[in-house]
Amino acid sequence: MAIRTPAASPTQTARASRIHPLAQVHGQVMVDPGAMLAAGVTVQADPNATVRLGSASVLQEGTTVYGRTQGRVLGDDRVSYAVWVGDRAFLAYKVLVQSPVYIGPDCFIGFRSTLYNARLGAGCVVMMHALVQDVAVPPGKLVPSGSVITQQHQADSLPDVGPADRALVNELSETSGFAPPTEWRESTDSASSYRTADSNERDGFGTMTSQLLPPDVVQRARQYLAQGLTIGTEHADSRRYRSGVWQTCSPIQSNRESEVMAALEACLSQHSGEYVRMFGIDPRAKQRVAPITIQRADGKPVAVSGSSSVAAPSSHGAYRPAPAASSSSSGPLSAEVVQQVRQYLSQGYRIGTEHADARRYSSNVWQTCSPIQSSREGEVFGALERCLAEHSGEYVRLFGIDPQAKRRIAPITIQRPDGRPVSGGAPSASSSSVGYASSSSNGSSGKASGDVAQQVRQWLNQGFHVGAEHADARRYKSNVWQSCTPIGSTREGDVMAAINTCIAEHPNEYVRVFGIDPKAKRRVSAVTVQRPGSKASSGGASGASYSAPASSPTASNGSAPMGGLSQDLVQQVNQLVDQGYRLSLEHADVRRYRSGAWQTAGALEGNRTSDVLAALESQLRNHSGQYVRLIGIDPKVKKRVLEATIQRP
Repeated sequence: MAIRTPAASPTQTARASRIHPLAQVHGQVMVDPGAMLAAGVTVQADPNATVRLGSASVLQEGTTVYGRTQGRVLGDDRVSYAVWVGDRAFLAYKVLVQSPVYIGPDCFIGFRSTLYNARLGAGCVVMMHALVQDVAVPPGKLVPSGSVITQQHQADSLPDVGPADRALVNELSETSGFAPPTEWRESTDSASSYRTADSNERDGFGTMTSQLLPPDVVQRARQYLAQGLTIGTEHADSRRYRSGVWQTCSPIQSNRESEVMAALEACLSQHSGEYVRMFGIDPRAKQRVAPITIQRADGKPVAVSGSSSVAAPSSHGAYRPAPAASSSSSGPLSAEVVQQVRQYLSQGYRIGTEHADARRYSSNVWQTCSPIQSSREGEVFGALERCLAEHSGEYVRLFGIDPQAKRRIAPITIQRPDGRPVSGGAPSASSSSVGYASSSSNGSSGKASGDVAQQVRQWLNQGFHVGAEHADARRYKSNVWQSCTPIGSTREGDVMAAINTCIAEHPNEYVRVFGIDPKAKRRVSAVTVQRPGSKASSGGASGASYSAPASSPTASNGSAPMGGLSQDLVQQVNQLVDQGYRLSLEHADVRRYRSGAWQTAGALEGNRTSDVLAALESQLRNHSGQYVRLIGIDPKVKKRVLEATIQRP
């Protein structure tokens, strides 16, 4: 048994402390005077690691404290330790502590609770069977029994220790046979004593020498290492960051956790005031994996998403999108965006992202986010979330990349700077969400929005021509459209000018544009860009938009319904049937919808459009109260060309 103290010899320390003969103490362990170790206690410190047990601290039967060589905390004496147990701390039966851990003074750790890579401020109370890992718990907080606290936001939202909690702790301590001294009970009479500004000197915050890194960054680094990846880092000042120009930090040659953490901290320290990002390196494929920003130039905290897996997502379960009702532009991706990404990947496309501030967006000038090299679902979702987080307050859009044709497929905006919800409907084939021009009651007409320009650009990039049609309200209800002046040019500026001319020539009418496949000589993806009586939007290119038609007893555009289905939906079905596509439905309740788990409702059979519409209406009634989406399938290439949600509960 190796016991030492700065102020006394091992013999003096053993006499001053109450250490049961059956307690086991191995390695460099400092036991301050007045500490009490019961029978069955094990305190072990690896070589080059030190464990400190504070004055008047109590370790009950079965408690295990393990100090590993990797990981350090800075004690109140400004010396590094593997484990620091503060003065008057009380560790109840069978508590497990594995370094690096800081336990502040006057803390209580309940029966069978576990602490790992954690910091507990002064006066915290951890009740029974709790897990506290990879977090810093503020002073005077209560961890309820059975809690699993592994995310910092969980630790920050913990309740304060109340009088009833302190009474229970005192009762448990006094009946244990190792009651804490009177000072402990007196010091816990006021929880506010642990939350004053002066108490920060002894609450352990900001003192983790190997935990200068946020816990989620440490977790991600461990994840890289567990998967056999090496780790690299880069830095960039604000100017280079805006240009996407990064400089490499000193290479990290080691795969040992302690050396990797030290190298990461050294990079952060050397490049304070700059952006720093970390990434995994696959030594076999010799490519980067899942880069994440771990430091910002402005000093703001960086959120590293824990929901995205670095490698095979199956080891961590399926990606769980944000609830459909969420309107946040950051955080987990919406269910519709997740579905769109999965559709791209299933078709063999790669994923790209771009961002633009309000000024660049109005000029349609986009900047590329970090390239997404992987086609693995978990890595793609992680990269998308990081792009959203790094460019919060900006527009962000994603698009598919056809690796064979080397062209973009259907870009869609997935984040707005004002935080407003973004229509995330699948943009492939027939479901692109576009803005439409306004047509006021006095006959003045608007112009096609920036979203229309995006759609036109997509068609032109795919080699399609563009056409336009118009219809008054009566013809619109009958689905009878008249052609605008043919658009012979394939130059974007000429096409947009022709569309705006059609809009101006037909105020107070519906106007729609469509792509024309010159090889197959058929239309693709008609979208309405003007509606009569719609109010002008102040956002220009970010104005009002509508996506795939919704099924409801009344049409979403105010027109009369047709057989219980909206006019837009009837037109969509007519168009798909005319193009020779097969139609089917999928449905999902709220729980499955959030997980992206749709169930097949069957094909919509029929030789005539009226038969298909009748089958559609019947299926919607059968699945009332659920999400229902319409699927269009090209029978020649056996690929989906449309996924559009047409009913919501």
